[in-house]
Amino acid sequence: MTGIQTWRFITLMLASLSLSPSMAHLLEMPQRLKFDQQLWVQVTVFGNVYRLFGSVGAVFEVGAILAAIVLTTLVRKHRSGFYWTLAGTLLLVLALVSWILFVAPMNAEFAQWLTNPVPVNWTRYRDQWEYAHATNAVIKLLALSLLVLSVLIEVPRKKTIDYS
Repeated sequence: MTGIQTWRFITLMLASLSLSPSMAHLLEMPQRLKFDQQLWVQVTVFGNVYRLFGSVGAVFEVGAILAAIVLTTLVRKHRSGFYWTLAGTLLLVLALVSWILFVAPMNAEFAQWLTNPVPVNWTRYRDQWEYAHATNAVIKLLALSLLVLSVLIEVPRKKTIDYS
């Protein structure tokens, strides 16, 4: 395997692993939006069921971005794959920025609920948290798709034999 192939593999694996927790959030969302306050807060805030999403997921997310940046520099002379790789990399960065802007503040708010009463308008915080996670899943899915396309468009095509 060449160096570029190795980086493509690493990048695709990390991007896939980064997408996994985001897809879990997206797939859980319709049911979770039906939860009443007590159940939603218990599962999300007090139950801490997403603890590993933040620690392990962060390693995958940052790793995917770093690997994608390295890959983008490695394929910069590959006209056909470069722009797809760059676009995928930018979307991975966008997903992280989106998480920082829209999810992290909600996580900080939820941490206050551990020692303070849950606000009356708790659904406002829940909705931002749920929909921001769903948006991140879509962004990461698009990013992974572009990264996969960047590989596929560089796969040499077999020459077809013209039997006519």
